[in-house]
Amino acid sequence: MPKRRLAMAAVVVGALALPIPVALAEAATTPDAENQIAGDVSMTNAAKPATLKVPGATLYYEVRGSGPTLLVIPGGPQDAGVFAELSQLLADRYRVVTYDPRGNSRSHFDGETAPLLMDQQADDAVALIEAIGNGPAFVFGTSGGAQIGLNLAARHPEAVQALVAHEPPSMMLLDDPSEAVAADKALYDTYVRDGVDAAMGMFFAMNGLDDGGEAVAEAPPEFEMPPEEAETFARVSGNFEYWLKHGMMPLSLYVPDVATLKAGAPRIVVAIGEASAGQPIEQMSLALSNKLGIAPTRFPGDHMGFGPQAAAFAEALDAAFAN
Repeated sequence: MPKRRLAMAAVVVGALALPIPVALAEAATTPDAENQIAGDVSMTNAAKPATLKVPGATLYYEVRGSGPTLLVIPGGPQDAGVFAELSQLLADRYRVVTYDPRGNSRSHFDGETAPLLMDQQADDAVALIEAIGNGPAFVFGTSGGAQIGLNLAARHPEAVQALVAHEPPSMMLLDDPSEAVAADKALYDTYVRDGVDAAMGMFFAMNGLDDGGEAVAEAPPEFEMPPEEAETFARVSGNFEYWLKHGMMPLSLYVPDVATLKAGAPRIVVAIGEASAGQPIEQMSLALSNKLGIAPTRFPGDHMGFGPQAAAFAEALDAAFAN
C-alpha cells in the first residue's frame, strides 16, 4: 500500500479512526512543571503544553483559547496532535483541551504498560476537567474516544455539560453484534500470532486500503511532510501496538450505560458523518441513538471529518453544543 495513501487514510474497525497527517498539527515540548499550563491561554490560540499526574500515569495535554472548557477525547491510537486544526478553529470561543490518552504517545504509565480500562480512561478525563476548571465541560469524543465520553457522562455526570459522541463503535448495542465482534477478535488474534505489521495489513485489507500487502505500519511516508505533521504521524504509528494489544477489544466491547445516560443530566448528541451513510460505523452509532431515544445529528465528512473538513466540523460542533 503506498505510503501516501496510508498517511491520508481514515479507516475504522471497532475503535480506531486514523487520520494521518492532520494539517496544523503542532509540535509539543515537555513543560517544566507538572499540572501547570505554560503561559496565558486567553491571549493566543497557540497550544500550551502541560502534564497532569494521575494515579498510575502522567497525562500529556494541550490547552488553546479561552471560554467554556471543551475536552476533546481521541479515538484508538490517536493523540492531541490529530486535533490541532480543529482546536485552533474553536479556540476563539472555547478553552480547548486536547490530550494523549493514557498509553498513547506522550502519556506514560508510572511502571509497566497496562491494559486499557474504560473506567480508568474516564477517570483520567474527569481529572483533566477538574485540573483545567471552569466545569462542567463540553466534551467531544470520536470513535473509541466517544465510548470513553459515554462512560464519563454516565459515571461523572457532574463534570459534563454536554457530550458529542462522534461515530462511537457501539457494536454491542447492535441487534446481532457477533459479526463485528468476530472481526475484531480475528484482528487481535492476528496481532498475537504474527505481530503488528501483519495485523495492520489485515486491518487495511478489511477496509479496502491494501494495495499489495506492503508492510507500512512503521514506514515513513514517501512524500515530504511539514515537521509537525511528520511528528504526529510517527507518534500515532508508534501507538499501533498498544492499541492492538491493550486497547482495541476493551473499546470495542464496551457497553454504554444507556439507562443512566437517558436519566442523567448531561445532554448527549450522537454525531454521524454525512459520508458515513451505509457504513458499519453508521449502524453502530444508530444503535446507540436508538437506544437513547434521540435522533442522530449529521456532521460534515466521514469518520475523520474533523480533519479534512475541520472548518465545517468546528461550526457543526459549536452548533451542537449551543443547541
